[in-house]
Amino acid sequence: MGIDKEKIVTQDELDEPAPVDKVEERVQAEMKRIEGEAKKKVGDAIQDPKLVREGEQLREEGERELEDAKNPE
Repeated sequence: MGIDKEKIVTQDELDEPAPVDKVEERVQAEMKRIEGEAKKKVGDAIQDPKLVREGEQLREEGERELEDAKNPE
């Protein structure tokens, strides 16, 4: 009993990303979300509306990317 090499289908042949690539996308999105949250808090603390807006935008972008990474089309 052995492996029938004719029946093996690779991820490349299926155009399927490797699981490690999926994790990397989620980690990057989560880091972006956290960075945005931190910038917003710092902006609130030093009363810098530009930094607050930048933080909110970065956090929202990270949340969208995280959602996309969790639910691929």
